[in-house]
Amino acid sequence: MPSFDTVLEPDMVEIRNGVDNSAKEVATRFDFKGTGARIELKDKEKEIILWGDSDFQLEQITAVMIDKLTKRKVELSYLDMSAKVEKLGGDKVKQIYKVKAGIESDQAKKIVTAIKNAKLKVQASIQGDAVRVTGKNRDDLQTAIALLRKEITDLPLTFDNFRD
Repeated sequence: MPSFDTVLEPDMVEIRNGVDNSAKEVATRFDFKGTGARIELKDKEKEIILWGDSDFQLEQITAVMIDKLTKRKVELSYLDMSAKVEKLGGDKVKQIYKVKAGIESDQAKKIVTAIKNAKLKVQASIQGDAVRVTGKNRDDLQTAIALLRKEITDLPLTFDNFRD
């Protein structure tokens, strides 16, 4: 039976390149000279950490990072930018952005219900952090992909493991 997997998987290489380019710009910019401004990516935790001397400086570093990531065609919806600014000792501040990877269970349920409500001739099942969609023919699966692209706009979903 034909099937495909719906996943939420960022391109970590492009994210690393964007963060590295941001770190280079922050290190060489005149307005950041002599400050504690820096940015780094923790691959295992999938976190981007920004350090600065003030909230304004963090906003500037965030703007540089967003600019570099968009130039590398990284969807900003992969980043969870809801974290609060943490105050460290003195005037130092830190902010952590998490990189989303894998579909969370509530979002997976939303995907499954969207497919079921469309009354397509496909079945959707949650497989860990992915949603597998199976059907009898390829056309139904392609219709399901088009439906998911239209319905689920808050997640940058990708579709892989398409089998006939």
